[in-house]
Amino acid sequence: MRLRKATTLAAPVLVLALAATACGGGGDGDGDGGITIGIKYDQPGVGLRDADGEFSGFDVDVATYIAGELGYEPEEITWQEAPSADRENMLRRGDVDMIVASYSITAERADQVAFAGPYFLAHQDLLIRTDAEAPTEEGIGDLTLCSVGGSTSAQRMEEEYGANLQNFQTYSECLDGIVGGSLDALTTDDAILAGYAAQDEYAGELALAGLNLSDEFYGVGLPLDSDRVDAVNEAITQMVDDGSWDRFVEENFGPSGYEPEAAPAIGSGPTAE
Repeated sequence: MRLRKATTLAAPVLVLALAATACGGGGDGDGDGGITIGIKYDQPGVGLRDADGEFSGFDVDVATYIAGELGYEPEEITWQEAPSADRENMLRRGDVDMIVASYSITAERADQVAFAGPYFLAHQDLLIRTDAEAPTEEGIGDLTLCSVGGSTSAQRMEEEYGANLQNFQTYSECLDGIVGGSLDALTTDDAILAGYAAQDEYAGELALAGLNLSDEFYGVGLPLDSDRVDAVNEAITQMVDDGSWDRFVEENFGPSGYEPEAAPAIGSGPTAE
């Protein structure tokens, strides 16, 4: 099996500073009070906060576009980190107004939060050392893997493959273990893995295994009783129709060699049971 190597990601098109607004804006679309959006802080190309406190990535671009369609200017957005294991709680507590954080729609989650979208289709894969033998799906159970607790990737590895799994708070904590040889692979969605492999510090050392282990439909998470689902779906549809979605894909993923699926249809993917 051939490995898919990722090269340097393009410079992000949007670099946004933290807005000085209060958490839990819950605005009504006219910008009053701002809006608080949960994103990932450690996923290059998807959602990243750099050392200067600036934000970039596909999810950041998507979230900024949606917020704009809801009536908020970029400076009215407060970004908040949304760890995988705490996303449902953040929405229930009102810590954020929405979450755009590589948030896979699942039937279990759809019973707890409302989802708009999906806006992206990814596939679970493995990130391995370039000098390692390419693993097969049948051999996953023999590997020592790393993932993030609370993620669908971690759950699948344990339940379906019986993998020896070590869970961390963030994916970036896994990388040194892979390079150093104490871990065989990091498992999560291919879009996220491509971003990590493309970082300068790991250039030529990490590659995607090329295993499409699942379909991950990324949705916009909203409180279960939210009245914004239709408006967010309309914003996503507009983003695709006017070419902004394609532009965000190209600017964040294009130079990495990662080629994502076409934008999925609104309402596709799992639904609440």
